[in-house]
Amino acid sequence: MPVGVIGLGDIAQKAYLPVVTALPGLDLRLMTRDRAKLGRIGDRHRIPAAARFTELGALIDSGVRAAFVHAATEQHVPIVEQLLTAGVDVYVDKPLDYTLAGARRLVELAEGTGRSLEVGFNRRHAPGYQQAQERPRDLIVLQKNREGLPEQARTLVFDDFIHVVDTLRFLAPGEISHVDVRARTRDGLVEHLVLTLGGEGFTALGIMNRVSGATEEVLQVSGADAKREVHNLAEVIDHRGQPTVRRRGDWVSVARQRGIEQCVTGFLDAVRAGRTVSARDALATHELCEEIVRRIGE
Repeated sequence: MPVGVIGLGDIAQKAYLPVVTALPGLDLRLMTRDRAKLGRIGDRHRIPAAARFTELGALIDSGVRAAFVHAATEQHVPIVEQLLTAGVDVYVDKPLDYTLAGARRLVELAEGTGRSLEVGFNRRHAPGYQQAQERPRDLIVLQKNREGLPEQARTLVFDDFIHVVDTLRFLAPGEISHVDVRARTRDGLVEHLVLTLGGEGFTALGIMNRVSGATEEVLQVSGADAKREVHNLAEVIDHRGQPTVRRRGDWVSVARQRGIEQCVTGFLDAVRAGRTVSARDALATHELCEEIVRRIGE
């Protein structure tokens, strides 16, 4: 199956190319406007010269059936629009766009053309977070902290906090009826952000501190006198009296631990089977992110 990979930056090189180049049955084609990078990465992964492209139109004309888009967020709308219009199924890094209008435009275009559009919310597929759904979730707390990295509200929310938002939506055990946002800003930059989501019988807290002194991600779900913690998507601690600890197996890849491998194979399986993947639920996450940005600015 001819599959394009568009944008060969850090996330593509670290997370996605090691997965797709190891899968059988793919005719991979790379695209970036940086000729030196294209040659270097193409050589590293033994991609034939004829399967390397510097123009999107030429890549599409080569007959790709699906594409992974890892270009800069500012380029998502024009790239994904061109692919969908040409009848190519698309997997794209989050966010779809820095604006809600741009995200809606892509989702509606995918629906209008009948093509798949999947957004890379890998945490929905991470084993530790999927297993958290097995436990009572009266209270959900997800912290995703950084060190020395305050940022403007829109880019912070749509580039990074969007993972927290989507994961809380994924884990929420019922309909969300309450939203509250608290943030600390200094000189126009957000230092910390707290999101509270509530519904019948549950509360979910999303916390991000960009000046926390640590880079960490910790999920806690609790209820019915039991608690499960997931540290950095790798270590699972169950509390019911004496805690028990399960760590990632020595031979489990980082891509599988973080859900990247499952995202990739699930998308490609859908393309092969002719099943359409909808980004409508991903759009709901973008809508909530837009509301968070609005409230930070109030």
